Amino acid sequence: MPPAGQRLDRSHKGEAAPDFAFADPSGKRATIANYRGTPVLMNLWATWCAPCVQEMPTLEALAKREGDGLKVLTISQDMDGPAKVVPYFRQAGFAAIEPWSDPDLRFSVGLGANLPTTILYDEEGREVWRITGAIDWAGDEAKALIGEARG
Repeated sequence: MPPAGQRLDRSHKGEAAPDFAFADPSGKRATIANYRGTPVLMNLWATWCAPCVQEMPTLEALAKREGDGLKVLTISQDMDGPAKVVPYFRQAGFAAIEPWSDPDLRFSVGLGANLPTTILYDEEGREVWRITGAIDWAGDEAKALIGEARG
């Protein structure tokens, strides 16, 4: 169970990941399907969202801990895209997570997601669960939830 204040939703379990594209700072586009074969933790966030910014260091710690065993995708929903996200990442010193952007807001609008929302996909690109609200991704509760993608 997620900590108080977060909402765990399993109603989309088994649904395929959307084919929405997101971009790196240079504009190179990718989709979740690019990571098939590896579980993906997709975090939708924005620089103006205080709970999002609060949980970002724990996503960095999670990405460092999991290495190649889990792809942590932090996809900004800032309309300014890289102009806001890249300086934020640089100032924070993040190295294990990348400043992906979705300036068209396809994820938050298409999935009806409030920020922050984090969705776990298994190695086949099927949803396991989604959590709305900030969480300590470096903690034991998050580790147990992420383990669900592996078995």
